[in-house]
Order: sequence, then C-alpha cells, then structure tokens
Amino acid sequence: MATSPPPPASPGITAGGTGARRHAHWWQRKWVRYAALTTLLTLSGLVILALVRKQTGTEGFLVGLGLAVLPVPLLVAAFRWLDRVDPGPWRNLLFSFAWGACAAALIAIVANSFATQWIATATADPSHADTLGATVIAPIVEESAKAAAVLLVFLFRRGDFTGIVDGVVIAGVTATGFAFTENILYLGTAFGTDQLTGDTGIFSVTAATFFVRVIMSPFAHPLFTVLTGIGFGVAALSADRQQVRRVLLPITGLLLAMGMHAMWNGSSTFGEYGFFAVYGAFMVPAFGLLTWLAIWTRQRELGTVRTELPSYAVAGWLAAPEPYVLGSMKARRLARQYATRHGGRDAGRAVAEYEAYATSLAFLRHRGRRGRAGADFAVRERELLHELWARREPARPALEYAARATTPARSPWPGYGYPYPTYNPYRS
Repeated sequence: MATSPPPPASPGITAGGTGARRHAHWWQRKWVRYAALTTLLTLSGLVILALVRKQTGTEGFLVGLGLAVLPVPLLVAAFRWLDRVDPGPWRNLLFSFAWGACAAALIAIVANSFATQWIATATADPSHADTLGATVIAPIVEESAKAAAVLLVFLFRRGDFTGIVDGVVIAGVTATGFAFTENILYLGTAFGTDQLTGDTGIFSVTAATFFVRVIMSPFAHPLFTVLTGIGFGVAALSADRQQVRRVLLPITGLLLAMGMHAMWNGSSTFGEYGFFAVYGAFMVPAFGLLTWLAIWTRQRELGTVRTELPSYAVAGWLAAPEPYVLGSMKARRLARQYATRHGGRDAGRAVAEYEAYATSLAFLRHRGRRGRAGADFAVRERELLHELWARREPARPALEYAARATTPARSPWPGYGYPYPTYNPYRS
C-alpha cells in the first residue's frame, strides 16, 4: 500500500488543543434538529396546501400546479449549474426549496392578509390598503421570510456556505420554491375567474397570468432574493473579526431585495405602461448584471483552484497537472467521462468526488491564507487530503487523460521547473 505524503504547512494556522467535549444538550443533537425542521416544513406545507386549495378550488389548484411547475426544473438546473465548481449537498437545496414553497409562503399569506386587512380597517380605504400592502408590506414580509432560509444555512451549514455563489444558489432556490407556491395561487385563481366568465384560449385571464408570471418573469422572485444571498455570500468571505461587516452586509442585501421587490410590485401604479417600463429598463438589465456577476464569481472560483492546489502537488498529494485540470470545467467533465467509460459508474462517481474534495481543499486553503479559516483548519485539511488519497487510483489516469485532451501542444507546467505534456492551464 502506498504511503501518503505529509501535508503541506498550513498557512498561518496554529492547531490548538480541543479539550474534552461537553455533553451536548438534547436540543443540540442533530436528529432533534432534523425532526423539528421536518415537522415544521411538513405542517407548513399542509397548511399552505389547504389555504391555496380553499382559495382556488380543487380544479383550479390542479391547473395552477400543472402550470406553475413548468419553470421550476429550469431554474433549479440553472442554479445547480452555477454551483458546479464546488457543488453543495442536495439536502441544502431541498431544504431551501421546501422552506420557500412551504414556510415562507405560509408566512407571506398570513402576514400579508393580516396587515392589509388591518390597514383597510384603520383607514376605511380598501383600495389604498391593497396598494400599500402590495408595494410596502409584501416586499418586507416576503423577502424577510425567504431570507430566513439563507440565514439558517449560513448559521448551521457554515461549511457549505463559503462565498457568493453559495449565497446566490441558496437564495435563488428558496425564491424558486416561493414563486412556485405563489404561482399556483395566482394561476389557480385566474382559472377560477375564467370558469365564471367563460373566457378561454389566449384571451383568458389564465393565459395572461401564465404569460406574465411564467414566461416573462420566472426569474423575478429569484432576482430579488439573490441580492440577499450576495450579502450573505460577501459576509462569508469576511474575516471572523469583522463582525460589523458580517452583520451589515446581509442586512444591506435584504434591504436592496425589498426595494427591488417594491418597485416591481408598484410598477402598475406608474401609469398604463409602467409595468413594461420597469421590466425593460430595470428588471432585465438587473437580471443581466447579476447573471454576469454570478458567472464571473464562478470563474474566480476556478482561478482559486488553480492558485491554491499546486502546493499540494509539490507535497506529493496531487499529480503535477491536476491543479490546472481541476481549474477547468471542460477538463473535469472529460475526466469524469473517461473514468465512466473505462471503469464504470463507480469510477466516474469517484472522480466526481475527487474533484469536489479537491475544490473544497483549495477553498479551505484560500480562507486559511487570508486568515478566515476556523480553528479546525488542520483537521479539515487532513480529512480532505485523505478523501483524495482514497480516490487517487481511478482519478489520476482520468485527470491525466483530461490534461492531454484539453491542449494540442506541449507546454511546461508553471511552478515546477520541468515540462509536463499537453495542457494549458489557462484554457477553460
């Protein structure tokens, strides 16, 4: 059996004694938290199901459900694609979607209805109450409810929440779940209206609602909440000693999300073409800008992989070409395909895991060099290194093949002083 090489020196991290662990209280046990969270989401889902079905009717609920589900796979796939460099666990995405669709939607329906009715009673002006509820109350309540999911992942899944992309993905998937439930309500209600008026086809209320909410603006709720996610993501990149910054950044992101949401909801009050003006002049450019920011951040993550992993190659944990292969999504894909083709699904899965562990290792070292790693840096580094070492047999030939396949000419490997064949680390 091959002996694993010693790990490289940890960048500025001193391992301290852990001491004896205190006995965890019953409410701190993992299974208790899982049970409580599952119960909360299940009860929220049952209540929101009953409320929506009561308002839309059974037939309207089924029609709304069938139409509202259409954009969900595309949005989730887009956020999952964005997270491919260092993919978080599926359980975080499932929690985020469930929170948005169940807990956040229930909070929004109850709080919005209560606040609007209270304003209408206090002012004796129902139309003014509806406008105020849509432009002020709804953005505050809904964005706060969705932000709660991002906060929970940030606090309790801190190891999975390391930067802007993680914040964007968690926030986006939460908002996708929220929009899914909201679309069921709106589309189901529109179908009920059409049943009463007898309207059908493209001139029906259902068709118009579907066009506006599913075709034109499926990204609206994700766009708002992504601003909150970016705030949490930048906070995750901040050092632990920057407590004020770590608090103010998420709050700033949440306020921006509320502001954008309020502008979107209030667009109908800006005149006959107010909706289209806000959509074309504000929403679409904002969507393009945030999309560019997310993709740029993903490319920076790949650059971090190429920058941080060479020290582990020098120490013997990785082969020399691997830091640069792992910094290219094309090369990573080729390595997985090669392993699956020559070793079966298990080999392909092992290579995918190797890539994920190596990426986590690069991010861990990056945080360590910038003084943002926790006290368990050395323990976590050792765990990741051994996970890599356990998968080196299927991974190394696959990554070597990917290195040869992604460059047409011989090129020296930077930082090692001797040539390695056929790979340009700066190609994606």
